[in-house]
Amino acid sequence: MTISRRKFIKDAALASAAFTIVPRHVLGNGHVPPSDQVNVGVIGLGKLSRYLTKALIEHDGVQVVAGSDVWNIKRSWFKEQVATNYAELRESTSYHGVSTYADYRELLAQSDIDAVIVSTPDHWHAIQAIDAMNAGKDVYCEKPLTRTIREGRELVNAANATKRVVQTGSMQRSWEDFRRACELVRNGYLGELSRIDVNVGDPARAYDLAEEPLPYGVDWKAWCGPAGMLAYNHRLAPPSNNVEFWPDWRLFREVGGGILADWGAHMFDIAQWALDMDRSGPVELVPPEDPSAVRGLKMKYANGVVVAHTDFGRGWAVRFHGSEGTLDVRRQFFETDPPGLKDAELKPGDTRLRDTGRDHIGDWLNAIRTRGTPLCDAETGHRSASVCSLANIAYRLNRPLKWDPVKEQFAGDDEANRLAME
Repeated sequence: MTISRRKFIKDAALASAAFTIVPRHVLGNGHVPPSDQVNVGVIGLGKLSRYLTKALIEHDGVQVVAGSDVWNIKRSWFKEQVATNYAELRESTSYHGVSTYADYRELLAQSDIDAVIVSTPDHWHAIQAIDAMNAGKDVYCEKPLTRTIREGRELVNAANATKRVVQTGSMQRSWEDFRRACELVRNGYLGELSRIDVNVGDPARAYDLAEEPLPYGVDWKAWCGPAGMLAYNHRLAPPSNNVEFWPDWRLFREVGGGILADWGAHMFDIAQWALDMDRSGPVELVPPEDPSAVRGLKMKYANGVVVAHTDFGRGWAVRFHGSEGTLDVRRQFFETDPPGLKDAELKPGDTRLRDTGRDHIGDWLNAIRTRGTPLCDAETGHRSASVCSLANIAYRLNRPLKWDPVKEQFAGDDEANRLAME
């Protein structure tokens, strides 16, 4: 039996209140002295936590002190992984200071933890990030920031109310090629922009994996949480991190947003950044005529630019179409036609975007210490995740939709609004 996600978030927030403890730094003014060590806990100890933990330990003044996961084996693995990272990166062979918890709320109750990374499956992001902020913790939340538009707005509201620093894990914004591409577009070096092609994976689908025996050592009810009880399958949630594939929870609308959202939170995010739409979004969505198609959606912005979800033959990538040429960018290349466009030098007075030196985690840590705004804050992450949610809704309903990015509502479509507010 599936329960309301809205009710689950409300009940979870009430339950977490019992664990809320004021953190060790001064919560009243939200200031962490630059000299103060940042103690970090990690919620969700899957494959991705390997890279996030390493990125943390590479920074001085940071200590990884706790982790939480519903899998026994992943909690044990995390302790070993952190010790290995400290040995390799800080030449320390004696670090054994990591505590682990099956219930993330027990981690949040620790007064010596200043900040948390949320790297659980998407359906838990909003609940855990909001609980963390209410417990006085700053948050780095993996992308997409939330699974639904309503969840995203609630997360943003919590960030504003608590004054916590929130960084979304859309780390491509910290990569030079993507920043450079957006600067060229923003400053008109491609001429008048007409269309942006974005190729990412398929929309989300209903969960359809066959049930398998539940492995020992997992609280499956807690893993499912607000999604309701799903049949266990190792592709959905492998019992170990020692697997070559990324877990398939990303594919299913009950717990994720399809690869459209998984990679769209990277690539649609770059389109949003280039369009200077970090506080807005598209106003019209037109799905392909074929109801079975998984490409072909067009999203129109108020400035007339169309963002198309289409495969233009270059993998997961973004192509900008301007009156003076095109620009293709993905993690493996940065190319323009004509070729010389990519080498254009910005002029005095041109818009320059923040250069983090490819250190997305470091940008978050700096914002924690200065109480500043990180590169991909809660509103920015919410708006990029919203584009992915809007696209999924348009594919699912297979009809044109009008979207008001200010009110965050569809015009005259109750069914679409219900899906947005799940």
